[in-house]
Amino acid sequence: MKWESPAIALGGVICAALAACSVGPTYKRPGIELPTAWHESPTETDNTPSVWPEAAWWHGFGSAELDSFVAEAQTSNDDLAGALARVQEADAQMRIAGAPLFPSVDFGADATRERATVTGAGIQVFNIFNPQFTASYELDFWGKNRATRDAARAAAVASRYDRQTVALTVISSVATTYFQALEFRDRVEVAQQNLANGRKILHGLQLEQRVGTVTGLDVAQQETTVALLDAAIPPLLQQFRQSVYALAVLLGRTPESLDLTTATADSGALTQLTSPTIVAGLPSQLLSRRPDVAEAEQQLIEANADITVARAALFPSIVLTASGGYESSTLTSLISPANRFYAVSAGLTQPIFHGGALRGQLAYSKARYTELLTTYHKTVLTAFSNVEGALVATRETAAQQERQQLAVAKARRAYEFAQKQMQAGVVNILTVLNTENALFSAQDVLVQVEYSHVQALVDLFTALGGGWKQG
Repeated sequence: MKWESPAIALGGVICAALAACSVGPTYKRPGIELPTAWHESPTETDNTPSVWPEAAWWHGFGSAELDSFVAEAQTSNDDLAGALARVQEADAQMRIAGAPLFPSVDFGADATRERATVTGAGIQVFNIFNPQFTASYELDFWGKNRATRDAARAAAVASRYDRQTVALTVISSVATTYFQALEFRDRVEVAQQNLANGRKILHGLQLEQRVGTVTGLDVAQQETTVALLDAAIPPLLQQFRQSVYALAVLLGRTPESLDLTTATADSGALTQLTSPTIVAGLPSQLLSRRPDVAEAEQQLIEANADITVARAALFPSIVLTASGGYESSTLTSLISPANRFYAVSAGLTQPIFHGGALRGQLAYSKARYTELLTTYHKTVLTAFSNVEGALVATRETAAQQERQQLAVAKARRAYEFAQKQMQAGVVNILTVLNTENALFSAQDVLVQVEYSHVQALVDLFTALGGGWKQG
């Protein structure tokens, strides 16, 4: 037999492997009934043009400072760095899982010097040199190795979708936290303005008390109002600083390195932000716009492949090996046809009894698939719920913002009237205090409503996938 025989035999094995069958189930995407239109957008139909957020949706708020923070987070956020590392880990696992589909080839060389008694020749000392190649291959007749590779491939794809989900979450968190910091900064500013105005009124009342036009009770009531306004500032400052520190972590910075105490040319109050117009695309396309849904499906594909792996483990495994090389007692004549050798072997292993481990693994794989199927179903339902919730929040907070602005205007007008009438002696200080407190409260609520509205917009961008598109 010629030296090429092992390679020819191994090639025949590979060809046989290509015709291998699979004992596992074929994956089919779960059927889920999809809504034809958004409940919170009743005018939308199947003929409505599909409109989705742009990939850089945060530019729609018109804040250069927010743009710079998002860009910084995209390069420095630790969660994003960890997600990228998980992608690299999954890619490495995919290469490892796919290795059994190819033959493994090793080279080894032995050199032995022996001293032994040889019959008729006495004690002899001789050398043995033995370089050789060894190749082995497991015949993937039942599709186990292919299914293992497919499961690892699905995990690698899922890791990429996970990275996109993390990226969307990080950007949304940066925007929300930044807007929250602006909210508390604006509320602090409103509180300080109201405090300054309250102290101004108190000073005027104290002057009038000296000439006897107001009573000590009037002064005491305004002093109480001023004290309450002053006491409301420290909690707002606390929440402002905590929001800034949280934003610093999202940017990959130390807390003390970020300062948003004063507005800059690139940042201002919440009222200076642009409210981008968002039109939700068709519900039937949402599943291809959400990376978390795509990730959940890839996990389902991985679990389906694991069932094939577990089922194939119940069947016989066939491993073929081929080895060949040279063996000689002298180096000078080592590489010669006379010293050449080879061997080809095949081994079959049929599992008989493993204490129920193989059947248990198959049952586990099936149960795992069922679990991930429910996870996928819930992820899909949650995606639609997120959009519906964000749509109603965006609409209602916009309406609330408009009405609260009207309430502030009316409260300011009432307060100004009360001041003029008190100076004319028509009303007492109690009326002024009531209108003053109403104005202060209305201004503070307006800032909170403005934040709720921009937060709802961020939530809607996130619910729609933030401009991401599958494939």
